[in-house]
Amino acid sequence: MVKKTVLILSLMFCIANADVYKNNCVKCHEQLPISIDKYFYKYLLIYSSETDMKNAIISYLKYPAKETTVMSDAFVIKFGIKKKTKLSEAELKEAVDVYWQKYKVFGKLK
Repeated sequence: MVKKTVLILSLMFCIANADVYKNNCVKCHEQLPISIDKYFYKYLLIYSSETDMKNAIISYLKYPAKETTVMSDAFVIKFGIKKKTKLSEAELKEAVDVYWQKYKVFGKLK
């Protein structure tokens, strides 16, 4: 009985956290006037490669600062710098991987 309960609770936890990107990133960004894909393209213009871009996003989310944001000064003045992420390293990596897969342009351009 205990094994079934643990299994059920584990499955419920996994399902609830299955979409870290949607539940954490999109949920917050929906409240801003700039769609989440625009941030992606700003990062892509600056960092260009998948690895560099993902590392920059993860670094910024862990240690947000005016000096490392890709957003304009006007944006920062109006909306401020985001708070440090509360996601674990694994959740953060998963969310950034989903973000990359959703908006990457490589292989989609003709």
